[in-house]
Amino acid sequence: MTKPGSINRKKLTSLLIKPAGPDCNLHCHYCFYLKKSELFPETRQHRMSLEILEETTRQVMMQGLPEVNFGWQGGEPTLMGLDFFQQAVYFQQKYGSRQLVSNGFQTNGILINKDWARFFRDYNFLVGLSLDGPEHIHDYYRRHLNGQGSWSKVVDSAKLLLDSDVATNALVVVNNYSVRFPEEIYEFLKCLGLTYMQFIPCLEPDPERPAQPASFSVPAESYGDFLLRLYQLWKADFKNGLPTTYIRNFEALLFAFAGLTPPDCTLHKECGDYVVVEHNGDVYSCDFYVQPEWKLGNIKEKRLVDMLNSAIQRKFGQRKSLLPDECKKCKWLVYCRGGCPKERGYQPDPEKSYFCQAYKYFLQEASPFFQELIKKIRWEHK
Repeated sequence: MTKPGSINRKKLTSLLIKPAGPDCNLHCHYCFYLKKSELFPETRQHRMSLEILEETTRQVMMQGLPEVNFGWQGGEPTLMGLDFFQQAVYFQQKYGSRQLVSNGFQTNGILINKDWARFFRDYNFLVGLSLDGPEHIHDYYRRHLNGQGSWSKVVDSAKLLLDSDVATNALVVVNNYSVRFPEEIYEFLKCLGLTYMQFIPCLEPDPERPAQPASFSVPAESYGDFLLRLYQLWKADFKNGLPTTYIRNFEALLFAFAGLTPPDCTLHKECGDYVVVEHNGDVYSCDFYVQPEWKLGNIKEKRLVDMLNSAIQRKFGQRKSLLPDECKKCKWLVYCRGGCPKERGYQPDPEKSYFCQAYKYFLQEASPFFQELIKKIRWEHK
């Protein structure tokens, strides 16, 4: 007999695991996750046990879904060592039943060597490499604890990964400095061979004035200009009507223009389709909301799928659609969905996304091309 409400229960198709918690071998000035160590004062070093890794993997794989995605992030996940991830793959195979399993791995690149590259290639890991651009841009904020820049080693890691045929994306944080250089960043990544790119706007509250962005955050109006200039570069590189570089921000928008569910949760109607598992088994609603009020439980005490379908996770997911009337009436809402909830709470309009005007400015200019591109794709696939 079907349990009441079970028809609408979500399945856990994707989760984000932070096996080294907030620990990192860099000290990037704009990083929001380093301070999460305050949540775990009982230990200075945070490492996931094999027991928690196995139980997490078992619960995901035993759902019997045709496809599941594991995301590995931090902090810096390579601090766990390669043996840990070889064990992760073993557990996926042990508890799997011919599912399609994908692994995404976000790294700062500092510890990447030939062994890591071989492992990523052999097990088809998609690697997201944090690289903000040329040296003067990357090292502006992405430094070691002693103040030394990290650019040289990260570029070497990028070359090694690409030469080893590892699927590699560049993850670029757009901050108050880098926002001035979209052309330089784009051309640098392209010349390096990183033709898959994702641009993440940096936005964190000022510690003294939380309704104002921190000094390193990207100004809203500048971000709109950055997006438009980046779009023009991307569009100029089309060949035979198709892109030669792949920018996740724009590909997600194409899904929205096609009436499909975008891969980027920022463009979903609601949040809450995945969970975050910390090193000690604590489970949270979202990477940006690893904080006590959004803790769903611990994997040693509750099932992941139950936490995904809990009242607190539903409440978290519904917060995204709590928008002012101005947003609900806006013609661009179907394409921006109000942005990520973490973009709200800033003056002068805390109910709206801090980037609202940036999104409007960009969409006003770029939407005709996106609409025509969707028409072209549909025509060619008739």
